[in-house]
Amino acid sequence: MISLILFIFILGLIVLIHEFGHFLFAKLFGVYVYEFSVGMGKRLWFKKKGDTEYSIRAVPLGGYVSLAGEEVEDDTKIPKDKKLQAKKVWQRFLIMFAGAGFNFVLALVLLFISALIFGSVSTKPIVGTVMEGYPAESAGLESGNVILEVNGVKVKSWDAVMWEIQMNTGDILELYVEDNNGNNKLLKIEPIVEETDDGKTYIYGIGMNSKREYGLINSGAYAFNKLSSTFKLMGETIKSLFIGKVGLNELSGPIGIFTVVDQQKEAGLENIIYLIAFLSVNVGVINLIPFPAFDGGKILFLIIEKIKGSPVSSKVENTIHQIGFFLLLLLMIYVTFNDIFRLF
Repeated sequence: MISLILFIFILGLIVLIHEFGHFLFAKLFGVYVYEFSVGMGKRLWFKKKGDTEYSIRAVPLGGYVSLAGEEVEDDTKIPKDKKLQAKKVWQRFLIMFAGAGFNFVLALVLLFISALIFGSVSTKPIVGTVMEGYPAESAGLESGNVILEVNGVKVKSWDAVMWEIQMNTGDILELYVEDNNGNNKLLKIEPIVEETDDGKTYIYGIGMNSKREYGLINSGAYAFNKLSSTFKLMGETIKSLFIGKVGLNELSGPIGIFTVVDQQKEAGLENIIYLIAFLSVNVGVINLIPFPAFDGGKILFLIIEKIKGSPVSSKVENTIHQIGFFLLLLLMIYVTFNDIFRLF
C-alpha cells in the first residue's frame, strides 16, 4: 500500500509540475486557460478564479491544462487575441517547452537538495573499487584510474561508462584509462558470465568512487553534472531505440515504474529523491521528441510555420496529433503487457 501511494505521488508530482509549466507561461502570455486540473477523471471539486476553473479530479495521477485555441480554434466565446494560435511563434514555443523545462528544473532542485542532505559522489569516470579476483583486476585496472574511453567511445561521466558497459553484452570490454602515474593505457577485460532468472549477467568487477562531498558548491556542481549526464544517457537511449540497439521490449510503463518504486522504497529516501529526478528528466526529454501528440511534435509544427511563413491548418495538425496519440496508446498497451509478463 505504501508503494502504491508513493507511486501515485511520484507520477502525480512529475506530471503536475509539467502541466504547471504550460499553465504558467500560458497565463504569462495572456492565453485563455479553460481549466487547470489536479488529477484526472471525474471532477470532485472546482473553483473558478478569473477566466480559469481550478479542479480536483478523482484519479490522483498528475493533471492537465486546457488552453483556448490549442484544439478548438473556432470557439467564438473567447476573444481571438487570447487564443493560443494568436500568439507569436516564440511565445507558443515557450508555452510548449515550459512543461519539459519545469521537469528539468524539478530534477535539478531535487538533485541539489539530495546532495545537500546526503552528500554527493563525483560524477567523473574515476574507478573507485576493483574487486579482488575479478577480471578487471586481472587486466590491470586499479582504484583511482580515470576511464577515458569505453570500446572506443569517449566518456566524461560514470553514467556514460555504465551505459557503454551495459551495451557491451558480454564481449571483451576495452577500457582506455589514465593510470595513477598519469600514463594512458588500453585494458581488455573479459567478463565472468553468470546465469540468473532474468538472463545472463556479465561481471567485470569495477565499482565507482563512493567518496561523498558536502557543501553548497559541491552540491550545485553535482546537480548540474548529474543532470547533464542524465540528458546524455536519455539521448543515447533514444538513439539506440531508433537504430535497433535497444528493443521496444526493454521499455517500461506504469507497472514497470511501480516495480522500481517498490524496490527503491526499501533503499531509502536518497534513492527515492534520485528516482523522482531521473523520471522527471525522462518525462521532459520524451515530451520534446518531435512526434505528434508530444510537446515536441507541437514545437515541430511551430518550426514548420516559421519556415513556410504561415501556420499549418489547425484541422490537419489536430488530425496528425490524434493519430500520434492513438499510436502512443498502442505502444503503451504493448509496454504494459511486457511489464506484466516480466512479473511472472
